[in-house]
Amino acid sequence: MRIPALALLALVTLTSATSESAAQAGAPDAGVPDAAATAPPFPLPPADTRTTAQIAALWNRQRTPAPGPARAIGGTAAGCLQGAEALGLRGPGYVLIRPSRRRGFGHPAMMAFLRRLAAAAKQKRLPPLLVGDISQARGGPTPSGHRSHQSGLDVDLFYALPHGVNATQLVAPLTETIVLPPVVDLHTHKMTRYWTEAVRTLIEQAARDSAVDRIFVNPAIKRQLCHELPRDTAWLGRLRPWWAHHDHFHVRLACPTDSPACVPQDPIPPGDGCTAIDWWFTTDSQSTQTKKQQVEATKAIELPPACKAVLGAPSR
Repeated sequence: MRIPALALLALVTLTSATSESAAQAGAPDAGVPDAAATAPPFPLPPADTRTTAQIAALWNRQRTPAPGPARAIGGTAAGCLQGAEALGLRGPGYVLIRPSRRRGFGHPAMMAFLRRLAAAAKQKRLPPLLVGDISQARGGPTPSGHRSHQSGLDVDLFYALPHGVNATQLVAPLTETIVLPPVVDLHTHKMTRYWTEAVRTLIEQAARDSAVDRIFVNPAIKRQLCHELPRDTAWLGRLRPWWAHHDHFHVRLACPTDSPACVPQDPIPPGDGCTAIDWWFTTDSQSTQTKKQQVEATKAIELPPACKAVLGAPSR
């Protein structure tokens, strides 16, 4: 599918990501066609809500991946994806939740990670993975304002199924309507009855994978694990506390070696990250979250130039 030239010239600004680093700017990808690598930067018209929604709609309309070798371009909060792979509705050890959102596409490194995690979960007799958003067919921003998941290197994994529901029941329309339970009560910051050894084991298995850069979890989960585990547990440092994430955890992979235009986040500080966890339960944390949301509602960022060619490439 080709996008009209005027629509492509409008491709631009998006709200900034809820990530730990502001370093999400992109760069031309030497692995994509020359036209993409040398494309001029996107113009920057006023960042009003309507324009942002129209831009996101352009990316959301793409039903097929952009042709060419797999490339994660830019940052996960300001980027796109070439040569994506699609995750099926269900497969060995996983079920895709809310497939109508059409966000079951990812870089091959992401699909390989999900296969490894599903296999490890099965070996440990854990339930199948409940896979939420990965990326759209060509990445980019989404109409719902989910501001990361743009380059095929992020995935949301739900913690648990409601009591009385098992994975064999997860077929349409239940996969679209099911409400997945939280393991943290957002009002009390206490763990719910859905916090189990199986959930803890799943998080650990994901964090131990060498392809993982970091995992975002609710601060109460990080605090709980800091209390439960030895403080020298190496993988614990990959768990980064972040607001919400009470019903799912967010896995972010490191930039793949095949994607030189992929922009990584700043490195995680040394250590297990437990010493600073108490800040997340203070009034300062609450006010910081409010200010951050206000800034993100108006702040605009620029997609990498190579994303213009990704969006306009013919369907393969």
